[in-house]
Amino acid sequence: MKPERVLVLGATGAMARYMIPFLAEKGCQVDGVALDAEESKYPNVKYIQGNAKDPELRTEYLAKNYDAIVDFLTYGTADIPSVLPQMLDHTGHYVFLSSGRVYDNLEKPVRETSPRLIDTSKDPLLLNSDDYCMYKARGENLLFSMKRKNWTIVRPATTYSYLRYQLVTLEAADTVGRAFAGKRVVVPEQARNKPATLSWGGDAGRMIGALLFCDSALGEAYNVNSAEHHTWQEIADYYKDICNLNAVWVDKEDYLKILNPDPYNPRPRWQLEYARLFDREVDNSKVLAATGMKQSDMMPLYDGLKMEISRTPRDYPWRNNQRMDDYLAAMK
Repeated sequence: MKPERVLVLGATGAMARYMIPFLAEKGCQVDGVALDAEESKYPNVKYIQGNAKDPELRTEYLAKNYDAIVDFLTYGTADIPSVLPQMLDHTGHYVFLSSGRVYDNLEKPVRETSPRLIDTSKDPLLLNSDDYCMYKARGENLLFSMKRKNWTIVRPATTYSYLRYQLVTLEAADTVGRAFAGKRVVVPEQARNKPATLSWGGDAGRMIGALLFCDSALGEAYNVNSAEHHTWQEIADYYKDICNLNAVWVDKEDYLKILNPDPYNPRPRWQLEYARLFDREVDNSKVLAATGMKQSDMMPLYDGLKMEISRTPRDYPWRNNQRMDDYLAAMK
């Protein structure tokens, strides 16, 4: 029996870096496309360096008609109608990366059936935008409308991994990068006591890999995350203990001006107000039932952050947030 052939798009990302070894050890033949060069540690894994969004390269790899495609790429609204049907026509099982950000804040815990912002939001600017939560939901809607159900939608919660360390809407340069530089970090007071779900990329990647070639997963959507949740204050305390990151809690309006002072750029506000200020306790019982995994198999958040941060080079070239530096200097 020939091994199942899997194409992974965005093969060096937070979840893919852990999913590919999982698939390799299951005996799959994996081709991974990524912008970064990557050397394979497995004889049945090959990495292809290139822009997986390039139409010519896409035509080339889709011509191979893989048994499954796991797509970690992001497609704006304009690309969804052409790209997703093409994917479905060239594989037996297409896995579409959506996001937990599609959900509104109307149900706790968040389940796969919970209301989505695209269906319930009253914000006309958001609904008419190409924000992340909107174009992910539009991709879902196209798949839901297709007669052929050879797809699976996965909705990760906020996912940390190597060089991916989040605190509210901040990423690694403003969390671990500032901690390594001995700098404080500004975070919004309004998020302090909001529950959040952060999941390790290894757990999310293994969940996605385990859904492949599962007949019951076809035509279904899954939350792929740990059910463990903590307030952002508790998560900030983890960073303090692990890498001595000192958080300064300020009003969200000051925080948003630090992120982007342009009052006509709403995206930082949307990510904060329509995601990180929502109650993000996420139910994962559906994916556990489908994959046979258990919550006890999941990486505890503190342990996972400590492990990933310990792997981070101290001399990594982080970008500097000068506006945050200036704000903190003015507070003295």
